[in-house]
Amino acid sequence: MRLTILGGGGFRVPLVYGALLGDRAEGRVTRVVLHDPDAGRLRAITRVLAEQADGVPDAPQVTATTDLDEALRGADFVFSALRVGGLEGRAHDERIALAEGVLGQETVGAGGIAYGLRTVPVAVDIARRVARLAPDAWVINFTNPAGLVTEAMSRHLGDRVIGICDSPVGLGRRIARVLGVRPEEAWIDYAGLNHLGWVRSVRVAGRDELPRLLADPALLGSFEEGRLFGADWLRSLGAIPNEYLHYYYFTREAVRSARRAERTRGAFLLDQQARFYAGAGDPGVPALELWNRTRAEREATYMAENRETAGAGDREEEDLSGGYEKVALALMRAIARDERTTLILNVRNRGALAPLDAEAVVEVPCRVDAGGAHPVPADPLPDHATGLVCAVKAAEREVLAAAGSGSRATALKAFALHPLVDSVNVARRLVDGYIAVHPGLSYLT
Repeated sequence: MRLTILGGGGFRVPLVYGALLGDRAEGRVTRVVLHDPDAGRLRAITRVLAEQADGVPDAPQVTATTDLDEALRGADFVFSALRVGGLEGRAHDERIALAEGVLGQETVGAGGIAYGLRTVPVAVDIARRVARLAPDAWVINFTNPAGLVTEAMSRHLGDRVIGICDSPVGLGRRIARVLGVRPEEAWIDYAGLNHLGWVRSVRVAGRDELPRLLADPALLGSFEEGRLFGADWLRSLGAIPNEYLHYYYFTREAVRSARRAERTRGAFLLDQQARFYAGAGDPGVPALELWNRTRAEREATYMAENRETAGAGDREEEDLSGGYEKVALALMRAIARDERTTLILNVRNRGALAPLDAEAVVEVPCRVDAGGAHPVPADPLPDHATGLVCAVKAAEREVLAAAGSGSRATALKAFALHPLVDSVNVARRLVDGYIAVHPGLSYLT
């Protein structure tokens, strides 16, 4: 089976390849094709993968190319993990938003809109190429903002594109851990959009264990979301939010912390990865060892400003190992081998979550089999969550409309309608600022 990874020079690709090395079942991936427009990054990551495969019998063959069509032809699965504009673009997104006193995080608020506006046209082009060159392939989208980009691609690929995120999986794993059960023993009732969802119940042997968790301050204080949001607020909600909802519930604190920081997350990663790729390009440097050190630092500092704001402390050791690659491979195996499973995924709604329409991409539990991912109907969200989901989805739809039409006025509407952008005048300045620095937004007129 052939797997193509778009964004194949990306830093997290070795996580995927490392997971593939442990798969010895029939019907496994035997060839991995890496695509990236940056040949230097491809060389660096190819070195890391070669060191990972050293001594592993029957390791998947790795080839690399800068030719997109060549990478797509013959693919059975396509992992799309792009960063349009690179980390420099992310750093610009953060800086311009913070200068206006709003959040510039890459998937939330102004930063997520800017990232979406320059990513959607590229993702749509890829979807059209996949439909033409590899019509039987399944596309698994990692690219952020994951729900928005998946919805853009689904307009050309239908249900053959599925978005993934490790945030809800990690949340479910942490809740199961503090409740003293294995993750596979618990049904996590989770619903919302990507980076905007809530756990409403946790069923173990037919019994909802979430009330027990919410009633126990010690248990709530023993995992990241409990410390991040605080026991009183979680009890008020009657649910456990995705960690990214910290940006919505504690917006002023998040903005203040980000503006106080010595540098933004994007700027930190830009410097860190520049050092990694420079070092990994040196044949005398052990590339895998360098990658492991860099990854450990990256994971430990994830959402550090939010944890500092909430007094949540350092991340737990168990949460430093990532997880999105495990979700992707579980999804791929379920489809390729009809190994039926349940995963929280980004898929077209098809009536699963009211009041969103059938084509809206939502993040909900799905039954997965050889026919793809089938969303499980969810109970309606409470009014406060429904309002937030509908408002964010409306802003996403304006991003899609702007990307399709090239309308600057529609892009402005996307910014102005988002709950985390508090002024039409701020939205105007954001549009002007982003167009000025991003060549990828020159299509907006």
